[in-house]
Amino acid sequence: MSQIKQTLTDTIIVSMKAREIERVKVLRNVQAVIKQIEIDRQTELDDAEVLEILQKQLKQRHESLTIFTENGRDDLATKEQFEIDIINEYMPKQMDDAEITALVNAEIAEQGATSMRDMGSVMGILKTKTAGRADPALISKLVKDVLQG
Repeated sequence: MSQIKQTLTDTIIVSMKAREIERVKVLRNVQAVIKQIEIDRQTELDDAEVLEILQKQLKQRHESLTIFTENGRDDLATKEQFEIDIINEYMPKQMDDAEITALVNAEIAEQGATSMRDMGSVMGILKTKTAGRADPALISKLVKDVLQG
């Protein structure tokens, strides 16, 4: 079992004992998503794959948070923010913009990438190096900017 899944299970048990109902709901929801993907793929997920799922869960909640905030639904926005905070507890420390930029430049130089044709190979390596620690959309934008000159 992956370390993150085990931590998630342990936290659910502790939260149930502490009667943190809302926290348990969020964690069980995340656990259910992970379990469903394992069933669909017929394999047990490792930590990198679990982090990818958590990243997607965060992205969905950020999108909902934006929509709720724009439409004045502070009650729902607060709920989404609560869920984001809980899921973030399982994410590794996020890289800052300077670290991401340095990593992008280093990878492009290492591969000798010069045009947009090389973007796929650069993104493939960077996706593994930054799994769960940086937004893939931001990385993609930075790679495009550098390759387009």
